[in-house]
Amino acid sequence: MRKIVLAGNWKMHKTQAESLEFVQTFLSQLEQTPAQRTVVLCVPFTDLGILAEKLRDTRVDLGAQNIHWEDQGAYTGEISGPMLTEIGIQYVVIGHSERREYFGETDQTVNARLKAAQKHGLIPILCVGETETQRANGETESHISSQLDLDLIGIDQSQLVIAYEPIWAIGTGKTCDSQEANRVIGLIRSQLSNQDVPIQYGGSVKPENIDEIMAQTEIDGVLVGGASLDGKGFARIVNYQ
Repeated sequence: MRKIVLAGNWKMHKTQAESLEFVQTFLSQLEQTPAQRTVVLCVPFTDLGILAEKLRDTRVDLGAQNIHWEDQGAYTGEISGPMLTEIGIQYVVIGHSERREYFGETDQTVNARLKAAQKHGLIPILCVGETETQRANGETESHISSQLDLDLIGIDQSQLVIAYEPIWAIGTGKTCDSQEANRVIGLIRSQLSNQDVPIQYGGSVKPENIDEIMAQTEIDGVLVGGASLDGKGFARIVNYQ
């Protein structure tokens, strides 16, 4: 039985005060949320400590947005597995297109971060996806296949979530057609040794399109950017019909 994972990625948004205000609104909307849905908030590092305390004994899990492959060392600006597990973090986003595009992330460093996450008992959310140019050139399948081949070397697929994020649909207002997203996610699943890996869709997910997205047979959840910043709106996504 594949798990449903509904995650919000706040990116570089929300101070500690703003995060507490969000949680107060958000948690009040989850009383009727089906128990089999896993809800995750992936927040900036400065929010992790205060939210770990606030979300204790709630149904919301907490995720970080990055992890270094070493446990400690001279890596200014990075964060390690022991730093995350010490405060009770459960998930970590790895390989997001923004990390790949702006901060030099490669499939090799993604693989190293995935291994570090699993070493410390964290569940990585691995992001893969194509650019608009790659899609126009018919390279969607080959590009994602290559990402998976390199990213998943030596990775335990029983402790893994994958997010398919077509880069051209992230923060652009463009949404990949739900049936097309379902097709690509089916192709991703066909390349995995474990067919029960939850595979999310991410890319301009909104309260207005969540029901159609989650009606697709291959889609096991969503990784939500901008729409996860509003407590009521993200609650509507988590409570999809």
